[in-house]
Order: sequence, then C-alpha cells, then structure tokens
Amino acid sequence: MKTVQSKKVDALEAIYDRRAVREYTGVHPSRETIQELLEAAVQAPSAMDLQPWEFVIVQDAALLKRISDRSKKLSLHHMKPGSGLSLFRRELEDPKTDIFHGAGTAIIIVAKPGEWPAIEDCCLAAQNLMLAAHAMGLATCPIGFAREALQEPSFQKELGIGEHHLPAMAIAVGYAKSRPKGPPRKPPHVVAWR
Repeated sequence: MKTVQSKKVDALEAIYDRRAVREYTGVHPSRETIQELLEAAVQAPSAMDLQPWEFVIVQDAALLKRISDRSKKLSLHHMKPGSGLSLFRRELEDPKTDIFHGAGTAIIIVAKPGEWPAIEDCCLAAQNLMLAAHAMGLATCPIGFAREALQEPSFQKELGIGEHHLPAMAIAVGYAKSRPKGPPRKPPHVVAWR
C-alpha cells in the first residue's frame, strides 16, 4: 500500500493521536489517496462477512454547501431546548457555518439493505478510514449533523444512493489548517467483570 506521506504510525499511536479536525485548507486529497482510504475502510470486520458498505465521495463545493445548509436547517428544526445539541444553536444559525469545516471532501459510508443490520459494520469501516487517514497525514471529522439530510430521498437520488440504502456516516476528509489537542478522556467505567 502506498501512502500520501511516508509516515509510519503504530496502531495505538494512531488511536491516541487522531482527533476530529474542524479547520481545513480546502485542498482535495487525490483520487489515489481516497482510493487508499477506501481500501483501508473495507478491511473492517463485518457480521457474517457481508461487507455491507458502499461509498459516496462528494467534492463538489456547491453540493457540499447545499448538504450543509439543509443539515443545519433540519438540526435546528429538531433541536430540543436544553439538549446537548442546543450548545450548537448559534453556530448552526450562522449562514457562514459549514458543517464540513471547509474540508472540501466528504466521504459518505452507506449501509446496504439486508437481513442483518449494517450500521455497526459501516461505523467500523469509518473508524478504519479515519485511522488510515491519520496515518497518511490527513485529517478527518465525523459529521453527525449530515445524517438526516443525507437520508432525504432528493439527496439520496442525487448522490446515487439506492432507495433502501441508509447513509450511515459522513466524514470530512482533507488537510488540516490546525490540529486540536484532544480533551482528556475519562477512564473506562467497568460495570461488571465476572
């Protein structure tokens, strides 16, 4: 496997160092780089080895803006006062806010329909993709705000997502303007060890 940068990263180092980046240069990763990320994503485990994922790559600036604008509108509409998400109200009301943080590339992982729920498997693929991106010197951010808009039939049709497919995770991918330090993590809370 080729990598964008010849940066060797230990798996544990990648897990501890990777952060959600919310400030990008706007430079697109190459097609070859994105293909490498997808190859890493599909190495994820899946129930019964069904590999129930598909991918949509969005780099069209106008389309990303429309998805962002619709996502903000839907999030504000469903936001309950006092909920944890209400902390983002002012940011979501700002017309300049881009939920993709200027990354210029979004990779949407889509769950194929089937008898076994595929969302969890798609989330495993997302984690692989984000860790691979980190190892390659790229930055990522999972974009939960996009999920509802991406599930609308009009966007699904425009993006070529099948009728019974479910957009599981959108990930902003690009080159970081700055990398945040991670917040301290709470220690694991073990409720039982028998």
